[in-house]
Amino acid sequence: MRDFDIIVYGATGFTGRLVAEYLIQADPGPDKRRWAMAGRSLSKLQEVRDEIGAPADIPLLTANSDDPASLRTLCERTTVMLTTVGPYQLYGSDLVAACAETGTAYVDLCGEPTWMRHMIDAHHETARRTGARIVFSCGFDSIPFDLGVLTLQDAAKLKYGKPAPRVKCRVRKMQGGFSGGTAASLKATLAAAARDPSILGLLTNPFALTPGFQGPSQPRGLLPDYDKTIEAWVAPFIMAPINTKNVHRTNFLLGEAYGADFVYDEMMVAGLGDIGKAAAEAIAKINPLASEKGPKPGEGPSKEERENGYYDILFIGEMPDGTRVDSVVTGDRDPGYGSTSKMIAETALCLVQDVAGEGGIWTPGALLGEVLVKRLEAKAGLTFRAG
Repeated sequence: MRDFDIIVYGATGFTGRLVAEYLIQADPGPDKRRWAMAGRSLSKLQEVRDEIGAPADIPLLTANSDDPASLRTLCERTTVMLTTVGPYQLYGSDLVAACAETGTAYVDLCGEPTWMRHMIDAHHETARRTGARIVFSCGFDSIPFDLGVLTLQDAAKLKYGKPAPRVKCRVRKMQGGFSGGTAASLKATLAAAARDPSILGLLTNPFALTPGFQGPSQPRGLLPDYDKTIEAWVAPFIMAPINTKNVHRTNFLLGEAYGADFVYDEMMVAGLGDIGKAAAEAIAKINPLASEKGPKPGEGPSKEERENGYYDILFIGEMPDGTRVDSVVTGDRDPGYGSTSKMIAETALCLVQDVAGEGGIWTPGALLGEVLVKRLEAKAGLTFRAG
């Protein structure tokens, strides 16, 4: 029996603060769940606790990403470690190691595939041995996409008796951008690739997270295209490089449940006709990392902006005989903050309350699957529909 069910590490950051606020609302009773807020500064934790209206008896714990002993002490006290402290390749490695060694479950918001692969290589077997359930990418990257494909494939098996070998993801609507932490992670990844060219191989490999398995050639999704399936122009989607890798890892961990020949891509719907073509071409030319605008790590949109955000994502499963099955995922908040903070909190609660599972480094789809889908629909403002 550990002291806490969940520790929110990084609770003084913008997203960590939203997670703490959500846990307060999700759990008003003092005896229902044991959780704590953690970060580098006790005074800052006290300030945030007071600002968000958290009960005065919520425990505040200090630890530092450059002090492995302090991280291990945190891990030994909790069932699930929820961390929003990124970029993870800069601040997360010792925490993953400590969780793997102490058998502690772990959830994060990582969208850094090269670091994730290094963690898989270094700690997957240790986590299997200790029972640590380590789950990366528990926010907008990549839960809606990972579970959206899972929902579609379950529907395909029910309707046709087999999975769809070709799935297209098309982001139809999205209000609200990705987070400042995501931008910082992308920049850190590119800087790492500049120092170590071998990282580029992992970044460009759709199967970078499936060690020992290499599937068929995949669409690259780097150029505007006219998609006859939806009769619209589509453009590159910035989250595709991480989401596609997580979807393929889910297939890998589930014993190739989508098929060894599974092909998947993600694009953003730009519009119809000439206007759609022009929009797709314009989107493809945008470098989101070139602008200094947008939130920095630790910053984010207002409550009103978060609540006015949303997303609508279509998944199209194409069967060999030309028939198809679709699924749709929607979210009721902006993807980078409002929805992401709810998703990671509910993933942690799912690990505490709903799913045991074996140790190892997992994806949300492979470990939590339909149980998490139901929890997100009931609690977090997401919908998953298939037909």
